[in-house]
Amino acid sequence: MQSTVAILGIGNILEHDDGIAVYTAAYLQNNFTFTPEIDIINGGVEGINLLNIFMEYKTILILDALDIDDTPGSVYRIPASKLAGYGLNSGGAHELGVLQCLDILELLEKPLPHSCILGIVPHTIDVKIAISKQLSSTFETYIQTILKTLKQYHITAHQKMPHRSLENIIESFKNP
Repeated sequence: MQSTVAILGIGNILEHDDGIAVYTAAYLQNNFTFTPEIDIINGGVEGINLLNIFMEYKTILILDALDIDDTPGSVYRIPASKLAGYGLNSGGAHELGVLQCLDILELLEKPLPHSCILGIVPHTIDVKIAISKQLSSTFETYIQTILKTLKQYHITAHQKMPHRSLENIIESFKNP
């Protein structure tokens, strides 16, 4: 039986902090199990190609870097109904695709998943597989925000052992 809840990490790992959500999805996958089970999906830069994800799940937590004029590392929880007003389109085609997926579902008169974005403000967007010191220093806050949000959906996180570090996760993207 497929889970009804998904965490969807979107972003470009080749653009420094823009990849934070993809790294976060991998970090959650490697370091936690969840009860009841959830699916963790690396959406990368798939954009509109993620439409099937939005049709399959009842609840989707979208992880992404948000281009908002705020301190790097600031974390936002934004309901899907408010996404257009928060600079979601400014990060790239993958973000535009998320909004298009929601629009297409409405046009098709399909039910929209209960969804929100759990975003983090990036510091550096350039060509590099890494995250900035600013995001690295606030990463635990981002993880705790995600886990707290899951708890609101009655999903419990259980930490796996041994723990895999964020640095190790990022390295695995450099040398797959």
